[in-house]
Amino acid sequence: MDYAKYNAGARALHWITAVIIVANLAGGLLKESLSDVVPIMPVHKATGVTVLALSLIRLGWRLTWRAPAYPATMGRLERGLAHSVHGLLYLLMIAMPLSGWIMSSGGKYPISWFGLFEWPKLPVPRGSVLQEFGAQFHETAGWLMLALVLGHVAAALRHHFILKDGVLRRML
Repeated sequence: MDYAKYNAGARALHWITAVIIVANLAGGLLKESLSDVVPIMPVHKATGVTVLALSLIRLGWRLTWRAPAYPATMGRLERGLAHSVHGLLYLLMIAMPLSGWIMSSGGKYPISWFGLFEWPKLPVPRGSVLQEFGAQFHETAGWLMLALVLGHVAAALRHHFILKDGVLRRML
């Protein structure tokens, strides 16, 4: 069976971003456990900046290139759910790093991009309502992102192993 695929650029951006997001979710959720072993937060922040940049590139790419069609066997409800999950993933791939940037901008530590340069801080006062909102949103959205990523992976595996309809192969 011949499967329509996303173009090579979209596939590369998807997998690079996916690996970085999963690693950053793990780092963020395990930061307290890992803090005695490795200083995870500078890496977490730098990776968040990277996710923001890649996500904006991905969004631009997605808005200028057409995705391959879903299989005809996918019903309207399933297509709608897929579009909704993808939309939420894109929203969180941009909102999560932005909320982390807001939160970190009010903090005392710099935002360094892997020691190569400092990312500019936003004018967010330490202890402000905006910094607190950024922190609360970032934590809550992290759990939501984890749930969406797990659901996305589960759906892709369902399509590949149970339905065998080529949905996952579009991104391989």
